[in-house]
Amino acid sequence: MAHEEKRKGIKPLPDDPLIYLNEAQVYSCHRMQTNGWRIKFIRRPLFQSPVCLMTDPDEIMMAVIERDGFINKHPDVPLRSAEDQA
Repeated sequence: MAHEEKRKGIKPLPDDPLIYLNEAQVYSCHRMQTNGWRIKFIRRPLFQSPVCLMTDPDEIMMAVIERDGFINKHPDVPLRSAEDQA
């Protein structure tokens, strides 16, 4: 089953992703980046807080930076598979 593209021209990673994060999230993001983690995408749902998803250097683990800066390594974020995007 193919997913309908919802971004409508919006990139999964904006040019300046940190503008979508609060101070606690930016701090946690920088801390993770020093350990090789990188931002995979920032989900920006309408009328809801943005969700920042990061991956480890090997892209094996994922984590969401919560609004309070907590690093949630067991996020409940639905992801599309490569087959869904085809």
